[in-house]
Amino acid sequence: MQLANKRILLTGATGGIGQHLARQLARKGAKLALVGRDTAKLENLAHEIKHKGGYASILVADFETADAVNQVALQATAQLGGVDILINNAAILDFIQFEDQSPARIAQMINTNVTAPLQLAHALLPQFKTQNQGHFVMIGSILGSLGFPHYATYCATKFAIHGFSQALRRELVNTNIGVTYIAPRGVNTPMNDANTLAMLAKTGGNVDEPEYVATRIVNALEKEKQEVFIGQPESFFAWLNGVMPSVVNIGLKKQTQLAQAFAARKSGNSNT
Repeated sequence: MQLANKRILLTGATGGIGQHLARQLARKGAKLALVGRDTAKLENLAHEIKHKGGYASILVADFETADAVNQVALQATAQLGGVDILINNAAILDFIQFEDQSPARIAQMINTNVTAPLQLAHALLPQFKTQNQGHFVMIGSILGSLGFPHYATYCATKFAIHGFSQALRRELVNTNIGVTYIAPRGVNTPMNDANTLAMLAKTGGNVDEPEYVATRIVNALEKEKQEVFIGQPESFFAWLNGVMPSVVNIGLKKQTQLAQAFAARKSGNSNT
């Protein structure tokens, strides 16, 4: 797929991955509608892209607000003259013992990570069908295939996004609408605070730089890949968990014990 002049709606545009993704897509000649909650960050990013000859409009939105999803879809369509690609990148996570996570935070994470992306895809699907073309990119996680301790709710949301991506792709198999699912491992962004990064270092977890992950996402979109898992041995363990979960249980036992000392006893950090 050629990205030049493609009209792309990108959520989580000011996050660690989102900023690099926006810059790379703009360099490819895509026209962007950048979605986020921080007006100043959005304006700065859009200004940077425009200064370098790219096209970017902004949409300030909080998906916890009623009707925010529909408004984003309508406004992006108006700003860009239509949408060709939706990249659902916005997400939040906690590194926390499940018993310490508040019911309100659980609901917020499910809404941000699952409900809003599904509703946004639903809002744009009729447009894609009318155009007889379109592409959904769902940013998931290795933890959407591998349940990891102290990320219980986050894992649940990413398992949901993985399953949704597979189901929707199969539902649209006889159309010109594609679905790409991306599963990064740990990424060095503000989503992972110092405590989390220390835990990953202690347990042997690998962390990629967001610019690298953004490059892999752009490459996957250009090649219209169905699923991309980033990083080894994490991708292998995600596969192994699907066929021999008991073996993975044994392998994670020591990591679970090490991570326990780092588990936050409060609501964790977020980044969208």
